[in-house]
Amino acid sequence: MIVKPIRTERLSTNTKTIFEVLDESVLNLQENSVVAVTSKIVSICEGRVVAKDSIDKEELVKKEASYYLPATYSRYGYHFTITKNSLTSVSGIDESNGDDNYILWPQDPQNSANMIREHLKQKFDLKNIGVVITDSTCMPFRWGTIGTALSYSGFKAINNYIGRPDLFGRPFEVSRGGVAIGLSAAAVLVMGEGSEQTPIAIIEDVPFVEFQDRNPTKEELELFYIVSKDEDLFAPFLNSVDWQKGGQNE
Repeated sequence: MIVKPIRTERLSTNTKTIFEVLDESVLNLQENSVVAVTSKIVSICEGRVVAKDSIDKEELVKKEASYYLPATYSRYGYHFTITKNSLTSVSGIDESNGDDNYILWPQDPQNSANMIREHLKQKFDLKNIGVVITDSTCMPFRWGTIGTALSYSGFKAINNYIGRPDLFGRPFEVSRGGVAIGLSAAAVLVMGEGSEQTPIAIIEDVPFVEFQDRNPTKEELELFYIVSKDEDLFAPFLNSVDWQKGGQNE
């Protein structure tokens, strides 16, 4: 696998569309490639920002969340939230590289991924092209952030091992490989977390990716990121706290 970060200009709110940014920055793209785009530049291009002096951050976090926990649960004063089918802190709201703005997640990350894939497919006359919209997250008991996928398009996001035999013939019962999440983790690592100004990455030489010349179906999306708190592997932890209803309905 080869992951190449792509530098862009410094972006400001609503000055360019994400398609204009891609046209200026992605000059060459090969068949069977995956393009990773940070959610931050998608949001900036879509105008999903709020001036920091115009709103109380705590109220904004609650508004953007489907569910949240009071900040008093965290020694760092962070709200844990469930937002767009993801467990994250502060509803995914980011202040870094925001120029005195709060940067929200894209309104509809899946639609953004679908449109970006179609744009790149048409521009470069490709059939097999994948897209992931990325963000950073944290893992329990580990310092440091890691990339994850908010949405994807153009390939199978899950490699399902259930029912297949392992090396000794024992069938897998629960294992599913997170292709979209793994690609996002690699992309975010090379794109960086600071002032690198490389919010796009091109991922090539990915023989393990099964491309699809279409957007993901409803069933595929549900398999990718819709798991109820009761069904989740971490249900004992998720259900042990008193989640408060936020401003979003999911």
